[in-house]
Amino acid sequence: MNILPLIIKREFIAKVRNKSFIVMTFVSPIFFVLLTVFIAYLSSMKGEVKKIAIHDESGLFVTQFESNEAFEYQDLSAVDLDILKEGVKEEKYEGIVYVPKSDNIGDYQESVTYISNESPSLSFVSKVELLLGDKITHINLEQSGIDISVIDKAKADVNLKLVKADGEATVKGLNEIKIIIGGLFGYFIMMFIIIYGNMVMRSVIEEKTNRIIEIIISSVKPFQLMMGKIVGTSMAGLLQFLIWGVVGAILLGVASSVLGINAMPGAGSAEAMQAANGMISNEIMFDVQNYVSEILSLPLISLFIYFIIFFIGGYFLYSSLYAAIGAAVDNETDTQQFLLPILLPLMLGVYIGFFTVMKDPHGTVATVFSMIPFTSPIVMLMRIPFGVPLWEVIVSIIILFLTFILVVWIAAKIYRIGVLMYGKRPSWKELYKWLKY
Repeated sequence: MNILPLIIKREFIAKVRNKSFIVMTFVSPIFFVLLTVFIAYLSSMKGEVKKIAIHDESGLFVTQFESNEAFEYQDLSAVDLDILKEGVKEEKYEGIVYVPKSDNIGDYQESVTYISNESPSLSFVSKVELLLGDKITHINLEQSGIDISVIDKAKADVNLKLVKADGEATVKGLNEIKIIIGGLFGYFIMMFIIIYGNMVMRSVIEEKTNRIIEIIISSVKPFQLMMGKIVGTSMAGLLQFLIWGVVGAILLGVASSVLGINAMPGAGSAEAMQAANGMISNEIMFDVQNYVSEILSLPLISLFIYFIIFFIGGYFLYSSLYAAIGAAVDNETDTQQFLLPILLPLMLGVYIGFFTVMKDPHGTVATVFSMIPFTSPIVMLMRIPFGVPLWEVIVSIIILFLTFILVVWIAAKIYRIGVLMYGKRPSWKELYKWLKY
């Protein structure tokens, strides 16, 4: 009788009945939705308008500053600077833009000062520098006898239209959408490898510590026990992903209905969008419709299938290593020396994904690391939304699963000996000896 299915069933049931699994599957999505809504609500709230005093001794720049919803600029050039500084200390003003008097226009490039109790935001500093720089540029042009109005009329804004090779129009933010989708896939795989890999490792350590494993090993082969734990836990993870996929599909359907967009690419209704929210302009809603239509036009089914394949391959690969570590040690404290080499490729994959794939998804670095099995589950998934040749995906999958078979064979050797070893803290040299048995 093949006992492997029984082990898989036992591990699967143990995981899905676990309270943490239930919380992560059903409560966590609700929490993240509420958190997102809360953050969006806070972002929509108008903050307190900050008062900025302008003390312009030159009289050249004060007209450059126009108040808005975030900042109220007050021309207080006639007020003594020391009095204004006291006002900043008493928090009457957020800060002071101080422009000293100078006969040389070039001096203003270095002499303007912002005085405040706290360091201003980078965006505020950049905005002030831009306003001052524009004014200095205009003054320099006037002093050179150049008509500024002619230059202003000659300026032109270009709106580059993006069109696919088949003639279908696209939106400028599509690459950002692809980055977000690929990044989420890669991040989820990394998190679940760590979470469920640790579950496998802790399960082995617990059974080994309680000496339960000695009884189990008498009727089950170590390889069967290890594979049962890995497969059972992965099935629980896949169930969790499927539940999240169904929830995501429901949310996508709700969003499509609210925005008046049919699930079929190319379909949409501007009238339904206007009815959804009459306060939003047609132009904004048209952009929203384009974004959602672009998301729906992506090969979502293919992306989900690839995600499942790389999830299974990546999880099996790393979980076999986690199982081997659990078998080699007596407690979780001893696992630290072995976990770092496992986590490094995962972190490297995330780093390559976010800092290389985003800039050049078809470059040499991105392509190479999408083929390396220890980083491909993350890097390849971040490349796929940008369009990867099918042969590259197939080669990456083949390499991943061949490496998994090799790693499972190595891990099984360590597991077979390690589960019955007690009281001795293994070293890398000791693990190498076990591979020879």
